[in-house]
Formats: sequence, C-alpha cells, structure tokens
Amino acid sequence: MLDYDKEADAYDATRGGEPRAAAAADAVLGLIPADTRRLLDVACGTGIVTRRLAAARPATRVTGADLTYGMARTAAVRLPGAVVLADSRALPFPDGVFDAVTSVWLLHLLDRPEDVRAVVAECARVLRPGGVYVTTVDKAAAHDVGSDIDAVLAPRPRRPAPDAAPLVESYAAAHLLHPAGRARFPGRGQVRSPRRTAADLRRGWFTLLPPGDPRTERFAERLETLPDQELPRPDPMFSVRAFRKAG
Repeated sequence: MLDYDKEADAYDATRGGEPRAAAAADAVLGLIPADTRRLLDVACGTGIVTRRLAAARPATRVTGADLTYGMARTAAVRLPGAVVLADSRALPFPDGVFDAVTSVWLLHLLDRPEDVRAVVAECARVLRPGGVYVTTVDKAAAHDVGSDIDAVLAPRPRRPAPDAAPLVESYAAAHLLHPAGRARFPGRGQVRSPRRTAADLRRGWFTLLPPGDPRTERFAERLETLPDQELPRPDPMFSVRAFRKAG
C-alpha cells in the first residue's frame, strides 16, 4: 500500500485533480438528501472532494476524517477546523450523530474483509436512523474499459476486490443499511495511455505486481508495443452506492 503521508503533497495531481473531484462530488451529492444537516466524510484524504461537498451544501456541517497526518493536514487547509485524525474502523464520534456519511475510494484499500466490515459497521453506528451512507464500490473494475491496455493486462494476478458491490451490500445489510440508490461518474484525468500505464506498473501501482518483478517487466514491455503510446484511452467509470439506515 502507498505511504499516504508521503503521497499527500502530490496526491491530487496524480489522481485527476479538480476534474475528478468535481465528478465524484456531483455523484455523491446526488445521493445525499437535501435536508442533510451533519455529514461525515470518512477517509477524506486531501479534502479535495470534501471541500466540494461543503461548498455545495452551505447549510450542512461537513466534517472530514482521515487516518494519515499528511492527508489530514492538507484537508485541514481546505476545511479549517473541520478535519480530525481518525481510524475509520474506530471513529471518535457518538452513535447516531450524522445525517449522512460518505467514504469515497476507501474500501478498496483495505486488505482484510474484517476491516471492510469494521468500516461499514462504524459508518452505520455514527449514522442516525433514516440517515444515508454513500460509498464507492468496485474501484478496480472501473479501470477496465475494454481498451487494448486492458487486453494486455487481463492475465495479470489480481487480489479479490474487497469493495465488490455484493460484499459491501451484505456488510451494510448486517447493520440495517438498505440500498437507497446508485450512481456512476467518470474518472476525469485518470485515463490511461500505454506509456503511462507501463510507468505506473514499474512504480508498483498495480497490486501483486511489485517493481522489479519479472512479471511486472513483461507486462510493461507488452504495453510498450501498443500503438499510439501517448493516446489516452477512455476514462474509468466509478460506481457509487447509497444505503439508508433503518429507523
């Protein structure tokens, strides 16, 4: 896993920046009730999406929480006084205090199913009855857009997706969170070209393909034989699910 303290300063620039954040925020906001008064953004990262949630809903008190100091420090610049250091598996808030809870690009980072379950459980715990939990799912699958790059990478080893939608739905149901909507949005600025993807492989951005591994190099070399090395392929399409807490 990446060191997010070290990644914080350059994170937005390498992850689509404001265009991606705008697309994500729009999708999330479309699933959050207009009368939401308190919103918690779990694993808010640099706050680039959180800030847009707050700006779009000035009547909503938005709080960001992140585990890593570097990310939380950056987010605090964007949302002064509204960001806390917190482990998403043990949130430092009382039961039922938020009208909405969001977690954008978090669940896919967790290696163990029990950690995903713990995060969903905590999001449900701090959510009031009738409140809404919104989360991204199936992140890895979002990047498979049917391109020639995907064809080259198809045989690569993959870990089971910890944020697979059916799994997340089952964890949610165990805590009385019931499906309440879904959305999709493009990963603006995250398109892949063959040259960029080969470089990302060699940097270790692909799970189970570490830098220097002979398999990693073979995939990178195959990518370098594709035509139009700098031509971006289609945007990834991310999926969002909403769940309402029974009450």
